[in-house]
Parts: sequence; structure tokens; C-alpha cells
Amino acid sequence: MLELGLKTLIAYLLGSVMGALAVGGLKGVDIREQGSGNAGGTNALRTQGFWFAFGTVIVDVGKGWLAAGWLPGFALPGVAADPAVGREWLAAACAAAAVAGHVWPVYHEFRGGKGGATLIGTLVALAPATVPVALAAWLAVAMLSGFAGLATMTAAATVPVAAQLFHPGARPLLALALAMAAFIVWTHRSNIARMRSGTEARLGRLWLLRPRTPRA
Repeated sequence: MLELGLKTLIAYLLGSVMGALAVGGLKGVDIREQGSGNAGGTNALRTQGFWFAFGTVIVDVGKGWLAAGWLPGFALPGVAADPAVGREWLAAACAAAAVAGHVWPVYHEFRGGKGGATLIGTLVALAPATVPVALAAWLAVAMLSGFAGLATMTAAATVPVAAQLFHPGARPLLALALAMAAFIVWTHRSNIARMRSGTEARLGRLWLLRPRTPRA
């Protein structure tokens, strides 16, 4: 259990490295004081532009990939691999810990993002076939509704279905996908409240059904 505990902790610490705050540090910007106050890619895009958001997403996806794809197989000095812990369960635990670190980053007063990009990074490592499904769902909902949060929740909800389709019988992956789908919905509870009140901002350029301004 020592290996499981240490690698889960390291995965959490990896997840706590925030892309938006790392990129913001180079520009002297705290993204949590801009827009919605969320340290994620969508708020970065709305308030700082494409390249800032691109850098944010690269870091957030990359740390998820490292936590789920590299860390479980890394030999920690002085720590033997635990035969009682299945490698797939270890990878799932590290993936979940990285997403949790993104949401509650220890380095940044536990004020982080909502986990979507980091979850994608873990899936690139563990179940790459599910990623196009999730991204297609995100794009479709974003284009039809204009709501990035709704798109992210929908994308997360497709992952358990895709996991069963492409990896039938992979219980650790299915458990991770179900837990993360519920977790992503929970982290977007403020978005749900704003959608219900009619105050949620939309992605204007992607929103195909936005009202057209009449020509003069």
C-alpha cells in the first residue's frame, strides 16, 4: 500500500500545477481575478485570448497524462512495486488524484479549475479511443448551446459509455469514468446555477444558434 499512497500523493501534487496560473505568472496575471474567477482554459480563453488558453490546456492535459500514463510505472527509489495493487487500479487512482489536484491545488490555496482538461490528459494515457468521443460531444454541445460548462459535463458523461464500448470489462477504467463524470458535474455546479438563472456566459464564436443581429 506504500506504493499506492505515495504515487497517489505525487499525482495529486502534479495535478496541483495549474496551467493558467503558470502561464499567468509569466504575464503577471492571476486568472482567478479575471472573468468567472476559474483557473481553467475556458476562463483563460475568454479573458486572455487564444495563446494564453492554449498554454493553459497544454499544461493541464500534460500533467494528467504524466500522472496516469507515466507515474504508475515509475520505479520510486526505495519503494517496491506492490503485487497486491493491480496496475490498472493504480493508474485509475493516480488519474483521479491528478484531477482532484487540479480542482484543489495545494500550491494555490486550493483554488483551482474544474478538471476537464486534466481528465482528458488522463484518458489520453489510459483510454485514448474515448478522447475523440468526448471531444466530439463537447464540440457539438458547445456549438448548439454556446455553454462551455454544459459541453464539458456532457463530454464527461460520454466517457463511461465510450469506455464500455472500447474497453469492455475494464473495471478500473469504468470506475474512474463514472466517478469522474459525477465529479465534473459537481465541479460545474456554479455553471448549472448560472444557466438556470440565465446569467451564464456563452462562447459567442462557437455558438451556431446565437441570435443574429439584424442588419440596418
